[in-house]
Amino acid sequence: MTRRLGAEFFGTFWLVLGGCGSAVLAAAFPEVGIGLLGVALAFGLTVLTMAFAIGHISGCHLNPAVTFGLVAGGRFPAKDLIPYVIAQVIGGIAAAFVLYVIASGAAGFDVASGFASNGYGEHSPGGYSLVSALVCEIVMTFMFLFVIMGSTDEKAPEGFAPIAIGLCLTLIHLISIPVTNTSVNPARSTGVALFAGGWAIQQLWLFWVAPIVGGVLGGIVYRILGSSKA
Repeated sequence: MTRRLGAEFFGTFWLVLGGCGSAVLAAAFPEVGIGLLGVALAFGLTVLTMAFAIGHISGCHLNPAVTFGLVAGGRFPAKDLIPYVIAQVIGGIAAAFVLYVIASGAAGFDVASGFASNGYGEHSPGGYSLVSALVCEIVMTFMFLFVIMGSTDEKAPEGFAPIAIGLCLTLIHLISIPVTNTSVNPARSTGVALFAGGWAIQQLWLFWVAPIVGGVLGGIVYRILGSSKA
């Protein structure tokens, strides 16, 4: 179990550092910033690379919503859920700390301006409402779990799951960054919110509730559709 939890820690660390780091450090860099497309790709690449690196150790969940969804889908033992979630959240917080140390070295840096946090209402990049954010996060996480369950099914082509999952996360970000800055991952949201403080912590509840609900629904639906008895 220690090896698996260590893998989840480092995997989630990489996801938050790579994804949120690209948003904070590189998205709006003068003249050559990577923008929304680059941030979306960065998040997808973190999952793609870690799926190959640690998938054989821990399953490469990197996300409490994924772990909840896999439990609901019958792919992961419930007894291991809480330790996995704790390792993921600690990894996300550690990555946010490293990102804060790096970003604070630039003149004019203001962590309270957002720090890649997720939000709704006036804190949504596009000004989307709480209901829009809730629906978006539930549906996006639902589809993420559906793709994860399907691409890792024993009947699916072997060796391609990391590619499908990484591209799915990229697509999710392309769709939903304007709505919530894209969470689908409570650990990712928690890490940066703790440093941004204020509104980011006040709105954090949505980015736990919605992804977990979506993940559980995705796991259950694929379990039904993917069943040989269905």
